[in-house]
Amino acid sequence: MVALDNAVTDSTAEEMRWPSPFAVMRRRALHHRGLLIGGAWLLLMILVAVLAPLIAPHDPYEQDLTARLIEPVWGMGGSWAHPLGTDALGRDYLSRIIFGARVSLIVGFGASFISGLIGVSLGLIGGYFGGRTDGFVMYLVNVKLALPGILVALSLVAMFGGSITALVIILGFLFWERYAVVTRSATQQIRRAEFVLAAQACGASRLRIIVGEILPNVLNQVIVVATLEMAIAILVEAALSFLGLGTQPPTPSWGLMVSEGRNFIFYKPYLIELPGAAIFLLVMAINMLGDGVRDVTAPEGRN
Repeated sequence: MVALDNAVTDSTAEEMRWPSPFAVMRRRALHHRGLLIGGAWLLLMILVAVLAPLIAPHDPYEQDLTARLIEPVWGMGGSWAHPLGTDALGRDYLSRIIFGARVSLIVGFGASFISGLIGVSLGLIGGYFGGRTDGFVMYLVNVKLALPGILVALSLVAMFGGSITALVIILGFLFWERYAVVTRSATQQIRRAEFVLAAQACGASRLRIIVGEILPNVLNQVIVVATLEMAIAILVEAALSFLGLGTQPPTPSWGLMVSEGRNFIFYKPYLIELPGAAIFLLVMAINMLGDGVRDVTAPEGRN
């Protein structure tokens, strides 16, 4: 009898020492190098964008033709007055890159939020109700997939202008299908789970079940898709600005800076290399963060 009591006590103590799911995810996150690097760099970019007026050494719009095309500080004739040099109009390149982070992040977060709102809503509705409702949702997804997204974006931006607000809305309404497909699939997998059936048995409304029970359990997959869509939105904005249909001069945009520097590519390559590197590093950080979130929240516990 004493041995049985000791066994029960040991079993209870072992259960009490068993880590919670949040503790496990926290441990995985702290040991996931990609997640830490991507998250730290993205956080740094957000801080740079928010604090741009305080940390930029010059006005990004101020022109000085007497100081045009100054090399970066590591180049011949470079000066610490303009650490990353100046462009063809004498504008400080470091200041324009700092303020350009604002454009990329606003477009990335804004477009990802709008497309996520549309796609997640459709995916939850189609995955939970099924039948004709699901068929209609998949019809909308198939119609969207049949449209060439970049060409449609080019057409709409040419029609409505290349303001930041227009870019956010257009890209948000063009890239929601991944959210819908992923959310629908995840919803179909858990709509018959025990906790969902228990909520139905308790008389919870369909809205309460979808928002309170299903949505929290698909959020980790939605976050992964959000990082992918944010990176795509940033790249599309840069491409549109490069073609002259996105952000318009003199607004500092990394894609526009690459376009403005292409005439000097052979003897002033930094005009293209610096904003191109900024785009690359930001998109890479977002992708690393998304991969890290996927690995940390994976039920099989990948590291």
